[in-house]
Amino acid sequence: MVYTGSPRTTPAEISIIDYDAETVHETLQASPPDCHVLVNKATVTWVNVDGVHDAPVIEAIGAIAGLHPLVMEDIVNPNQRPKFESYDTYAFIELYMVHERENGTFEIEQVSMVVGPRYVLSFQEFSGDVFAPVIERIRTGKGNIRKQGADYLAYVLIDTVVDHYFHIVERVTDRMDEIESALLADTHDGGLVAINNVKRDVLHLRRAIWPLREVLAVMERDEDRLFDKKTRVYLRDVHDHIIQVIEILETQRDFLASLTDLYLSRQNQRMNEIMKFLTIVGTIFIPLTFIVGLYGMNFDHMPELRWKLGYPIVLAGMAGIAIALVVYFRHKKWL
Repeated sequence: MVYTGSPRTTPAEISIIDYDAETVHETLQASPPDCHVLVNKATVTWVNVDGVHDAPVIEAIGAIAGLHPLVMEDIVNPNQRPKFESYDTYAFIELYMVHERENGTFEIEQVSMVVGPRYVLSFQEFSGDVFAPVIERIRTGKGNIRKQGADYLAYVLIDTVVDHYFHIVERVTDRMDEIESALLADTHDGGLVAINNVKRDVLHLRRAIWPLREVLAVMERDEDRLFDKKTRVYLRDVHDHIIQVIEILETQRDFLASLTDLYLSRQNQRMNEIMKFLTIVGTIFIPLTFIVGLYGMNFDHMPELRWKLGYPIVLAGMAGIAIALVVYFRHKKWL
């Protein structure tokens, strides 16, 4: 196995939660040999690995769970397309988790899941995820999660990832609303750059989320014995949610196109206003330039040249023409 993601040197972190309806046992700093608890136990075991760059750890856990070599290769390759594959004793699921960075951009992380009869293995690229509410529900016994099997745990994890998509697309909508308000108020200097940044984020989100619709559709229809009929009803609900997210993303793409048109129209409007101003200024100075040019001709027999009041009369006439043109432009509402 060869890790194909960004280089990392930190060791992988393994955590194990083993539970049933009555008890919960949690191991935070676990090692691969500790994962033997997932074999032949009546309880449900959730093993979470943060750091798929540590190929030996992935291989050791895979050997305990009896994973196919191709599955382990997919786990350490963080550029897979979301998918669902059914094997003899387990099911393999690939999907993407989305995090929001402090600067407002998004980080897309691959999450791999292996669902067995009584266990769930989850593999993530980095530490920190959206699974904290699930862990808290297991610890406190809230809801039905402690009373259900591993297939229900897998559903809850997938549902948590999908629900977090709604938060992400809402943040995208907020950014687009801010850009629109700034464009309408004419206070946004880098409007096109901001629009393109959001457009790039929406494109990345769409590529990560769209294939999950097919994955959930397959899981919903699949007659795999690992997923109970009751659990498939819940998966149908998650499938509806992912369709809603995709529809929101499609609406955002259309809205981004409208923002681009708005930005270009505002630029054209600004250019038209500048040209209008320059045209009015040029129109006012055309007759003044004509008068100055007329009296700038070097002829001896020009009667106005000998007038004592000729200079102030010409200036007054030029001012009168300029004022008359300004009044006319205002009357026509060109100013």
